[in-house]
Amino acid sequence: MSSLSEGRFPSSSVPSITRAPRRARLLTGDGVRIEAVYTPCTAGSGAPGSAVPAGTAVVLAHGFTGSVDRPALRRAAEVFAQRAAVITFSFRGHGRSGGRSTVGDREVLDLAAAVTWARSLGHRRVVTVGFSMGGSVVLRHAALYTAPEAGGSGNGDGNAELVAGAERVQRRTEAHRAHRAHEGRGEAHSGAYADAHTDAVVAVSAPARWYYRGTAPMRRLHWVVTRPTGRLVGRYGFRTRIHREDWDPVPLSPVEAVPLITAPLLIVHGDRDPYFPVDHPRMLVEAAGDGAELWLEHGMGHAENAADGKLLARIADWTESA
Repeated sequence: MSSLSEGRFPSSSVPSITRAPRRARLLTGDGVRIEAVYTPCTAGSGAPGSAVPAGTAVVLAHGFTGSVDRPALRRAAEVFAQRAAVITFSFRGHGRSGGRSTVGDREVLDLAAAVTWARSLGHRRVVTVGFSMGGSVVLRHAALYTAPEAGGSGNGDGNAELVAGAERVQRRTEAHRAHRAHEGRGEAHSGAYADAHTDAVVAVSAPARWYYRGTAPMRRLHWVVTRPTGRLVGRYGFRTRIHREDWDPVPLSPVEAVPLITAPLLIVHGDRDPYFPVDHPRMLVEAAGDGAELWLEHGMGHAENAADGKLLARIADWTESA
């Protein structure tokens, strides 16, 4: 789950869409400040008056220890910006964002703030693409924030335990919002949760289940997250500030979330992923039933660092047609 190492906006029928790249600080539903960058679509930018569809924005969610300024995420943003506007952001505890990382739990609120911002800029269609930890976040986000016409988080006739799990996490999200409203500190980018849904979802190198320790990289990651010395390494070695408390309650897992997703779903995974073996993507697709497509990439490693330009372009093409 690591992200270690590594033009003019065309005219449109969406008048409120910004024409220049910009940085912003968003406020999440639980009051954390998140740094974000909006990059307009570059397609046709050199041809005055050219008509390029501007309704879609792609929101990219990085992996653990990543940030908005990491080279791998910037490279991905450049590829996606050839087809759509792009929003990148740093999860809480990463980069210049506030708060502390909860390693995929409350990060769903960070993504919701970024999606809401995309819609506030005038984008009618928003696609979320997540890598590793970000992949788990986009799956949970898609399950918990559904379009109004989809009728909420549940699937109506699905497993009652799964629906109850989604409702449990959603209640906590609503509690964050109520707490902020009571304190009188709600702001523009924390609020409109009706606009926080995604229209299509891509999870790259995502885990299927929590607490996985079956590979050496994941055992090292658990040491970083759960041990005081490990958290010091995370803070000063990887510039990632990690929350000290355990999950309580444990959030809905990715494999529990996927049956609740109503949007088009693509699962991308490398067959040489050193963190999560291929049983993870297969579990996700099996749980989704007919609602997901799987790309098992030969020779690919883990997350945004391993996604080359050709793969990113194929994913970007999928987001256009989904």
